[in-house]
Amino acid sequence: MSDQRITRNKAVQFTYTISDDEGNVVEQVDLPVNYVHGASSMGLIESVERALTGCRSGDKIQVDVPPAEGFGEVDPSLTFTDDVENVPPQFRQLGARVEMQNDQGETKEFVVSKIEDGKLTIDGNHPLAGKTAKFSVTVLSVRDATADEIRNGIANPDVNMPLH
Repeated sequence: MSDQRITRNKAVQFTYTISDDEGNVVEQVDLPVNYVHGASSMGLIESVERALTGCRSGDKIQVDVPPAEGFGEVDPSLTFTDDVENVPPQFRQLGARVEMQNDQGETKEFVVSKIEDGKLTIDGNHPLAGKTAKFSVTVLSVRDATADEIRNGIANPDVNMPLH
């Protein structure tokens, strides 16, 4: 097991699970995620990265991330309701995914969130919008990042990572 601690410019490998505030797993990533600690290009949520600081290979942490730091508040403008007859049959089921495009050509995925009283509602908010996300992270390995990794801000999974 490596005794290296996670600090700036360390290459880190981890897996994680995200649950909602009721304990329902929303996302689980079992394939290792590779990043360079302190590199802003990773897109890692800041409070999760802060919590990883000082951890070692084999450590497991849990971090509660409020909406303002994570997936944001619910945006009512991303929820639409229409008569179910106006919706193509393939989308008339809960959980169906609908990709929509705006006038600028940007696409966004919406999910059928409710079907009730002849009405169907689609929602473009992240499933954790407005909720505290609970991250459970397992650190797999920590090593010194290479000069290229530090320059690019991305850890190369092919570089020899020490096993824990």
